[in-house]
Amino acid sequence: MRPTGAARIAGVVGDPIAHSLSPSLMSAWIEAAGLNAVYTPYRVAGEQAAEFFRALAASQCAGLNVTLPHKQTALAVSDEASAAARAIGAANLLTFRDGRIHADNTDAAGFLNALKSSQVEPSRGPVLILGAGGAARAILYALVEAGAPEIRLSNRSRANARAMADDLAPGAQIHDWDRRDDALAGAALVVNATSLGLSGGEDLVFDWSRAPADAVVADSVYKPLETGFLRDAAARGLKTIHGLGMLIGQARPSFEAFYGAPPPESVEAAALMVSLLEAAE
Repeated sequence: MRPTGAARIAGVVGDPIAHSLSPSLMSAWIEAAGLNAVYTPYRVAGEQAAEFFRALAASQCAGLNVTLPHKQTALAVSDEASAAARAIGAANLLTFRDGRIHADNTDAAGFLNALKSSQVEPSRGPVLILGAGGAARAILYALVEAGAPEIRLSNRSRANARAMADDLAPGAQIHDWDRRDDALAGAALVVNATSLGLSGGEDLVFDWSRAPADAVVADSVYKPLETGFLRDAAARGLKTIHGLGMLIGQARPSFEAFYGAPPPESVEAAALMVSLLEAAE
C-alpha cells in the first residue's frame, strides 16, 4: 500500500544513521502487513535531540526508535518511562500520545528473544558479560530478570563494572579484564557487550579451551555477522549466537508499539538482514 496523508509515521534517530538496518526491516514488515504507514531515518546532532523529540511528540508521529548517541537524552526528556528504561538508564523506544513522551527499552527483551530463538535458557548456569556500557547494562538487566543464577562481569574499567553491578546486580562477581579467561570456568553463557569485533576494529580474544563444552557464546556486534570472538568460539565447538538476533528482537516490540500489530511472520527477518549486510560489504 502506498502511504497517504493518513499514514502512521514512525522512525529511527541517531548520529550517524545511514548505517542503520532498521528502516529496511521495518519497511519490509509494513509492506507485508499492508499498512498505511512509513518508517523514516533521522540524523540529529546531539545538542538538538531533546528539542527534536519534543517537536515530534507534538506532531502526528507515533514514535521513534533511538540509537547512539541519544539513548540517555531520550530517557531524560520523557514524561514517563518503563521500569526497564529507568533501570538500564537509557531508552531506545519513544512513543508519543497527546504530546507526551513515553520511554522504554526493548534491548533487554531483544536479547532474551535472541536466546529463546536459539533455545538457550538464561537460568541454566553462570553468565559472563563483557563490557559495562549501554548494551552491557541492557543485557545484565535482562539476565537478572530472567533468573540467571550467577553473574560475572569483566570490563577494562573495573570501577565501571562495579558501578553497573551496584545498580543492577549487587551480588555480581567482578573479574579483572586481563584475567577474564579465569571467568570462563563453569560459565553457561558468555556475552560480548563491548564494541570489540566491529568491522575494522580489534577482536575480543579468549582462551576458549577454558570454557565448558556446552557453553553458549553470544555477541552484540552484528557487523561483521561472524566476529573473531564468535569464530574462535565456534572453532572450539561451542554454540554461538550472532548480534542480529538482538537487533531483530528489539525491533519486534517497537513495530507493535508504533503500528498496533505484531510484525508479520511472512518476512524472513534474519535472511533480509544478512542480505543487507552482505550487500554493504
